[in-house]
Amino acid sequence: MYIGIDLGGTNIAAGLVDEKGNIVIKDSTPTLRSRTFQEIIKDMGVLVSGIMESSGWSMDEIKGIGIGIPGVCDNSKGTVVFANNLGWVNVPISHELEKYVNKPIYIDNDANVAGLAEYMLGAGRGYNSSITLTIGTGLGSGIILDGRVYPGSHGVGGELGHFIFDINGPQCNCGNKGCWEQYVSATALSTMAQGAVGQKGGSLMLELAGGKVERIDAKVVVDAARKGDWVAIEVFDRFIYYLAMGIISIINIFDPEAIIIGGGVSKAGEFLLEPLKKKVEEHIFYNQLGWADIKLAQLGNDAGIIGAAMIAKG
Repeated sequence: MYIGIDLGGTNIAAGLVDEKGNIVIKDSTPTLRSRTFQEIIKDMGVLVSGIMESSGWSMDEIKGIGIGIPGVCDNSKGTVVFANNLGWVNVPISHELEKYVNKPIYIDNDANVAGLAEYMLGAGRGYNSSITLTIGTGLGSGIILDGRVYPGSHGVGGELGHFIFDINGPQCNCGNKGCWEQYVSATALSTMAQGAVGQKGGSLMLELAGGKVERIDAKVVVDAARKGDWVAIEVFDRFIYYLAMGIISIINIFDPEAIIIGGGVSKAGEFLLEPLKKKVEEHIFYNQLGWADIKLAQLGNDAGIIGAAMIAKG
């Protein structure tokens, strides 16, 4: 048995996972990220203890603990190098968590572990290579090549959300301008929609948001577009175009067997997937040779827990 922990900027989720990747029991607690890293990591330890107590399993039966980190980490040192959403720099997470759980601890980027879970047990099963794009507050990516997570030479090989999409684009929280996640993320979609409503007005999106522009989020955009609101449709089409252009670049570089779309925006389902496939087919330059299958993720929020446990399994 293994413990998988999905450390997020809003919540910490953890679960007891068996050898086959099945979650036996899971729980979560708010991150409350304004606190010190010591307090947050202590909560991780308390969460694990609570799960073990509720499960009836003994800590002696746990072979390892895996953690998905929302940022760059060094697994060899057990250190979070940089996690912007948490405000962490060089945090010794493994050493700190060992104060509460005396087990081997393994860490990796959260998008990598989600990609691994989808590859092993979800939409990527049966493929030799897949790339999972997690479209949430930001844009994460997990690259699996020849059955293994591709970390790059320095541990940042999967940061596709930060390739420069437009050198004159908006400022990204990483410090650069025009990163892909400034065009493809739930945050980007809501920002585009709010701007469009501010310029054009008269949109169902405003009604669905209770008359307040700042409450227009990704779900509101999708709901309004489904109902035929032309402003929402225009915004969502632009979002799909940006996603497709980035995917084409990914295909040109990696030529994976599958690209898997996860995260909150993926809940749009076929309403997102079908026009996305058409847009990729329209613009990819070697379409006579075939290209990656584009699929929706299957594991939802459990991917982070399962993938983290699987990195502990090794």
